[in-house]
Amino acid sequence: MAIPAPLEGVRIIECSALGPAEITSFLIDLGADVIKVEPPQGDYVRDMTWPIVEGVSLMHLHINRGKRSITLDLRTEEGAEIFKELCKDADAVVEAMRPGGLARRGLGYEDLKAINPKIVFCSISGYGMTGPYKDMPSHGIAYDVWAGLVNVATDEDDFPYLPEHPSTGIHAGPLFGALGLLAGITRARATGEGGFFEIAQSDASAAMDWLRSETWRSYERPESEVTGNKADNYERRAPGTAGMKEGVRYQVYGTSDDAYVLFMASEQAFWKNFCEGVDRLDLFEKWPGSKYADHARGNRELQAELKAIFATKTSDEWLEFGNRINTPIAPINTPRTLLDDPQFKDRFKLFPTERLGAEQLPSPIKFINEELPVPTKAPTVGQHTDNVLADLLGWDDAAISAAREAGAFGS
Repeated sequence: MAIPAPLEGVRIIECSALGPAEITSFLIDLGADVIKVEPPQGDYVRDMTWPIVEGVSLMHLHINRGKRSITLDLRTEEGAEIFKELCKDADAVVEAMRPGGLARRGLGYEDLKAINPKIVFCSISGYGMTGPYKDMPSHGIAYDVWAGLVNVATDEDDFPYLPEHPSTGIHAGPLFGALGLLAGITRARATGEGGFFEIAQSDASAAMDWLRSETWRSYERPESEVTGNKADNYERRAPGTAGMKEGVRYQVYGTSDDAYVLFMASEQAFWKNFCEGVDRLDLFEKWPGSKYADHARGNRELQAELKAIFATKTSDEWLEFGNRINTPIAPINTPRTLLDDPQFKDRFKLFPTERLGAEQLPSPIKFINEELPVPTKAPTVGQHTDNVLADLLGWDDAAISAAREAGAFGS
């Protein structure tokens, strides 16, 4: 007998626009059934950002894969009633847009709780339901610049611009939201009580970067209470990766094939292994370092020695070397080269274009000796309207036709 998918039997009704719809993408990959309720004109994510793959955005193809789309005009009494019917047996409802949109149509948490006490209601938005920014229009990068994750750059004509950077809030917000959904559904199934929670993508950006912001706050205390590392003679370093600039035993080095590797021998044992491996124990004897977190900060003489040593081998040779003599050396990829990395190829089997419309990464969650379900291609607007009504509500063709005539699905 086949083992069911981890979230098989979990059903979520989602009203979403743009990136926040990724909240249920993580659950789709684990077997959840997600019904994407769209207005008659559809979610314009299909036209947003680049690349556009055969007329449809990659963002839509990725974050809405595996979902079933039904169009409902929630401004009509008929459309709102169908929405309530769909929620009667659902585990959760997701409002992935500006908060309060469903409540204004009589479909908020209190309205749905009256017909399904176990419903878990999640609101995911840019700045959340409270605070002075709650009504501000915004896009994903706003949450990262708000959280201090992006350093503004200046071009050759002295115009400021946004440099390349990983998008954090637009992905971390949905991921935290998915965790909240699972927590709420678990409790609801155990107690019969649902719940209402919200997540802001801006909050998620800040939460993911807690080490830097909490470090700055800690540095507001006297140096007698909060110091740097013992290896740095307790001198305070800049928070997070900014404090790595002057590192030497933890630093980037060029290799003989015009590539780079990251050397990470900040523990004394790893540093000794390296020196023995390159037959340069004199470096260890001269600069043995301390037991932990010693980056030989600012030691330009040692840095010059290491620069010359790393230039003698290719990046692949250094990776083999580090693995063999037990010292951490990592490859440095770009978003373009990552997909050709052998570790990536071993861990990620890309979903093919013919299945999802573009090559896409699967979930990083791996259940041992199990295969997670392969999602279907992201839907066209209202692609599954008839199917969902027949499958979930038991409607026949006549009932569906009547609702269509009444304008429930839009004119």
